[in-house]
Amino acid sequence: MENPKQPEAGNGKLPEILSILPLFDTTLFPKMVLPLVVMQKDSIRLVDEAMSKDRIIGLIATKEKKKESENPADKLYSYGTCALILKMAKVEDDKAQLLVQGLSRFRVVEYAKTSPYMEAKVEYITDFGESDTEIQALMSNMVSLFGRIVELSPGLPQEMGQMVKSVQEPGILADMVASIINSNLEEKQKILETLDIKKRLQEVTLLANHQLEILELGNKIQTQVKGDMDKSQREYYLRQQLKAIQEELGEKDENTVQLEEYREKLKVKNLPEEAMKEAQRELDRLARMHPSSAEYTVALTYLDWMTSLPWNESTTDNLDIQAARKILDEDHYGLEKAKKRIIEYLAVKKLKPESKGPILCFAGPPGTGKTSLGRSIAKALGRKFFRISLGGVRDEAEIRGHRRTYVGALPGRIIQGIRRSESNNPIFMLDEIDKVGSDFRGDPSSALLEVLDPEQNNSFTDHYLDVSFDLSKVMFITTANVLDTIPPALRDRMEVLEMVGYTLDEKLSITKRYLIPRQREAHGLKSGQISFTKGAIKKVIAGYTREAGLRNLEREIANICRAVAAKIAADES
Repeated sequence: MENPKQPEAGNGKLPEILSILPLFDTTLFPKMVLPLVVMQKDSIRLVDEAMSKDRIIGLIATKEKKKESENPADKLYSYGTCALILKMAKVEDDKAQLLVQGLSRFRVVEYAKTSPYMEAKVEYITDFGESDTEIQALMSNMVSLFGRIVELSPGLPQEMGQMVKSVQEPGILADMVASIINSNLEEKQKILETLDIKKRLQEVTLLANHQLEILELGNKIQTQVKGDMDKSQREYYLRQQLKAIQEELGEKDENTVQLEEYREKLKVKNLPEEAMKEAQRELDRLARMHPSSAEYTVALTYLDWMTSLPWNESTTDNLDIQAARKILDEDHYGLEKAKKRIIEYLAVKKLKPESKGPILCFAGPPGTGKTSLGRSIAKALGRKFFRISLGGVRDEAEIRGHRRTYVGALPGRIIQGIRRSESNNPIFMLDEIDKVGSDFRGDPSSALLEVLDPEQNNSFTDHYLDVSFDLSKVMFITTANVLDTIPPALRDRMEVLEMVGYTLDEKLSITKRYLIPRQREAHGLKSGQISFTKGAIKKVIAGYTREAGLRNLEREIANICRAVAAKIAADES
């Protein structure tokens, strides 16, 4: 074997005396870049002095990391790499982060000093060996092996393969591949100390072949395992991997975050004791379930309902009796009996805030303002308004909800209305209560017995929630055209206010104050374009309508407005 070439020292590029920084569990090759973290005070001092000079230091791997020895030099290999500090940054806890690039191999001649850090006299050595056909073949084979390693290694970017292909120098190619593939410290140090290019290529080829065999075997095992696992097992495997990755990153998985959000909502909501106990039990069940199970979605939906209901949220009643009377008079003409009852309710509420609301039933012919009066009452009290049409309802579950054992189960209309109202004291309008039916699915009117009883509705239990909800603060108003079809037990729970219809004078006043302005605006007419005399209005009422309410009258007014609008539009064209 011929002796390696020794570059001349003292030429201003590579110094004869190098400050030695020990490396643990790694080796730096020439032309390669390596990040380092320096923690020892003596080593940080070495780096600081190097940064103030030429930034060149010597890096030598330690033989045995944990072995104690009186002479620090005994723990280091004889061969190392001269390196240039590209970047240096001080971080917390008195640490320094370095980015170094290898310049040349060297061999330690002797150590000049060992304290506070080591300095050594070195001789620089270079590769030897003439490029021939065998070296070219070894290079081509290595590039092919490395390309296959990159394909099987998810941690290596595909660009690595292209980078290795672009290297023309055999020694640099061997060093680059040796620095990237997985191998232990002794194997890498052996490559560093191998100066014969051909022999180095052969050694690195052996390491690459070994690494490729491991990757191919692992890939084969992985393929076999995946083929044997069914869908649920694969999902479990992937979720466990994701969980492990998130734990390493200090992150929480989506399900854990969701559970914590529900726990926080339950604390903020301050649910009643019974509801809180049931919600906590369901939350504990949810924490033990797998997200892909069918019950998981059911439990999730249940907790959504429990945390979104207004258990303690109420709107403040407007107890200004004069203002309430003004609102009722502005919206409706007449109906003195109903207005008087609402004013009386406000007066009692003002004197005794904890009093329960009445269960009113507006009974009368169609078009007498029953439903619109309910909206005006809500406006006067400053409460939310929610209307439920009971016409044709035949299923008890419409009122009480379905049990959670049914697919797609939801609470009944009462609880749904409470949720949409976002308060536990809205005005509930149960429209057309006289048209509730019954069949094999149950009798909704029987379910309404509890809802419309002030002595019972403070603990109304919906089948879906399976816990009591207080409806005593809700003001229920029902409407009916006839009272005969309402079951006696249900009618007994309501205070009936009969709205027998409007007289001619009342219809005349309502038409002038409400119907004509509304239809004029609806048809884009101005007050100067159409007007109604008192006699004309009476003629329409007496000659074209035969009703207790006002719907047909408003239609006739609309017919007249449309005719006038058509004439005006024709004249303008």
